[in-house]
Amino acid sequence: MAAPRAVVFGYHNVGVRCIKVLLAGGVDIALVVTHEDNPAENLWFESVASLCQAEGIPYITPGDARAPELLAQVQAAKPDMLFSFYYRHMLPASILEVAPAYNMHGSLLPQFRGRAPVNWAVLHGATQTGATLHEMTVKPDAGAIVAQTAVPILPDDTAFEVFGKVTVAAEQTLWGVLPALLDGTAPRQPNDLRQGGYFGGRKPDDGRIDWGLPAQQVYNLHRAVAPPYPGAFTEINHVVYTIITARLSKQTAGSLPAGLAVVDNCIFGVCGDGRMLAISALKAGDETISAKQLQERLTTSVSTH
Repeated sequence: MAAPRAVVFGYHNVGVRCIKVLLAGGVDIALVVTHEDNPAENLWFESVASLCQAEGIPYITPGDARAPELLAQVQAAKPDMLFSFYYRHMLPASILEVAPAYNMHGSLLPQFRGRAPVNWAVLHGATQTGATLHEMTVKPDAGAIVAQTAVPILPDDTAFEVFGKVTVAAEQTLWGVLPALLDGTAPRQPNDLRQGGYFGGRKPDDGRIDWGLPAQQVYNLHRAVAPPYPGAFTEINHVVYTIITARLSKQTAGSLPAGLAVVDNCIFGVCGDGRMLAISALKAGDETISAKQLQERLTTSVSTH
């Protein structure tokens, strides 16, 4: 019996790990569709293209998922199934009609549908998330759920740390259900779209801090966008300061005004509820700013106003 053939749309760490699962499960990957790396982006993740080169898998990097040439190439591969593992473009109905299609999403659907699910989960203070394999439909993240695996979000986890857990959860989810998927016995569960919500993409400017918010919300923002993401930031005298590492402080702010402050040679972020973030690493551009440097700048700022 011939091995089942698949066309995979994939990118990022989840793409790499899930392609490896398919290979280990005996799937013949006829074609991989991935992305050209963006030189302006911080590429902290693994390369699907490099994996394809190492494994001798044909791959292409089209700029438009709706291009007729792409549809023709997918059809020519004669796949038994399609997979999407963190591919960044929506697949049109014409491609989804070629073969049964499955997507790996980085949340416990129907929670956190849409873009950047891990970042949104951390930002909203969720205590767990996970990975969900589901049937693909034209509407994003709306198809029936095939399998999912939960992971915890600990109180101090950054989105980067959670993404590492979600990558493992995606690998486990696919590994566990792949035999049933290949022999046609995989279960289906309703994806109740009345629950959860749909979230859009995030831009670097979404990391701007509102110090008037409660400390937990500011801390969740920091955790959601901490490096290697662009980071939570604030601006003083036209200088942008980005928080690299921080924790919620047990100290209270007393009479300190909201914003950055230096207390006992330590940097803090004073929040609207009188609680503070203890900031252990702060940068202005590529320059690491010490408590002494920040104090001098804050003093200068006060004296010029």
